[in-house]
Amino acid sequence: MTSTLERPAVESPGGMLRGAARGGIANLAGTVCTGLAGVGVTWLAARALDPHAAGAFFAATATFGLGVTVAKLGVQTSLVYWPARMRAVGDLSRFAELLRIALVPVAVAAVCIAGGLWFGAELLPGRPDLVRALALFLPAAAFTDALLSTTRGLRAMRPTVLLDRVMRPAAQLLLLVLVWALGWSEQLFAAVWALPYIPTALLAGYALQRLRRTLRPEQSDTSDFTPGRFWSFTAPRAVASFAQMALQRVDVLMVAALAGLAPAAMYAVAGRFVILGQFVNQGVSQSVQPRLAERLAVQDTAGANLLYRQSTAWVVLCCWPLYLLVFTYAPLYLGLFGEHYEDGVGVVRVLAAAMMVATACGMVDVVLAMAGRTWWNLANVGLALIVMLGVDALLIPRSGAFGASVGLAAAVLVNNLVPLVQVVRGLGLHPFGRATLLACAMAAGFFAAPQLLLWPLHPGLIVKFAATGAGAVAYCYAAVRLRTVLMQGGR
Repeated sequence: MTSTLERPAVESPGGMLRGAARGGIANLAGTVCTGLAGVGVTWLAARALDPHAAGAFFAATATFGLGVTVAKLGVQTSLVYWPARMRAVGDLSRFAELLRIALVPVAVAAVCIAGGLWFGAELLPGRPDLVRALALFLPAAAFTDALLSTTRGLRAMRPTVLLDRVMRPAAQLLLLVLVWALGWSEQLFAAVWALPYIPTALLAGYALQRLRRTLRPEQSDTSDFTPGRFWSFTAPRAVASFAQMALQRVDVLMVAALAGLAPAAMYAVAGRFVILGQFVNQGVSQSVQPRLAERLAVQDTAGANLLYRQSTAWVVLCCWPLYLLVFTYAPLYLGLFGEHYEDGVGVVRVLAAAMMVATACGMVDVVLAMAGRTWWNLANVGLALIVMLGVDALLIPRSGAFGASVGLAAAVLVNNLVPLVQVVRGLGLHPFGRATLLACAMAAGFFAAPQLLLWPLHPGLIVKFAATGAGAVAYCYAAVRLRTVLMQGGR
């Protein structure tokens, strides 16, 4: 029997976009669950714990995220890139070798890092007992991402959506509600948050094993995969992945260390909406990523450019309204988490503006990685991290959480504008197609323009709500009427 995952037929542009859109819609649906559950966890931590305890929890989860990223050794990108290339040339004969080369080092690294966190917890910001509670689950979290990355490399999006987008975050939220209701300790609050990684890892392994049973690759010699090429591609991604996660997490630790746990909690709460936008971007990029790798593997620049432009349009269409709404209603948004967090309006607005610029640049880091430019990606993320650490060290002691938001905004701009120039000049690709420009114009016209017109009048909340509601209805109507352009693009 021949696998359905053997060398694909050449896709038409419309078929390629429809396939990417189907995967993207499924991922976005799961992303809604992940985002809502993440906000729910943040709200619960802010409400159930005092500001200092909440800050310790956020600092511990930030440390856990950094540890997981290091343990993965950058293989999550390689486990999409190499299976997609193998599939593009019709040679999956070395797929088992690929898994062995990738997963054995991840297992060793995950155990070592978990042990390091356990024994070195006293040296980290926050509470050591929370760090130790999370360290027990670090290997399961690292394996989950590696296994699900492999399924995506074979164009199977369902395991990622069901397991990592729906089941795990929903279980985390439900278990934390139970902990809150029973009044259990803060240490259990952290451990229960990480517990769902164990069944998720087991089910991800089962999903990959089922997928492997559909493969009966022919023995051939068309793939360019070798262990040396795998690790030369992966090594810079390992460092870049850590730096990328550091951009998202280390600022919370710096605020905790330089300004205190309560400001760290406020900063984590104020910036939680950024995670929602990142999940949307991740959902779309994970669907597009294997197809982008295939197009670039066969030097189909036009197809790669079409995928890049359309994916950017889809992310802008989803994320710009979110950022504009959070910018407009920042005091109301922060008030949902309690009175301790209402001073974070400036943090919210600085980050919202930066994320709008980043979204309009599209998935520049993914484009560079799928084109094999992992060293470029590493240099870009490293530069952004240096910028953030420098600004944070200068501003956090003076301005607390707001200083951290300025540092993160500066890093976000560097990490998107610099690679955008590289993608345009080095690869001949760009995100600014007809669909992208239309999505930007619609979001600005229906969400930002009404608020700017009303601003000199100092309207009440009811008037602002009415303008937002009318803009949202008009936005949805325009998206439906213009769906052909938004979904199929054009130059």
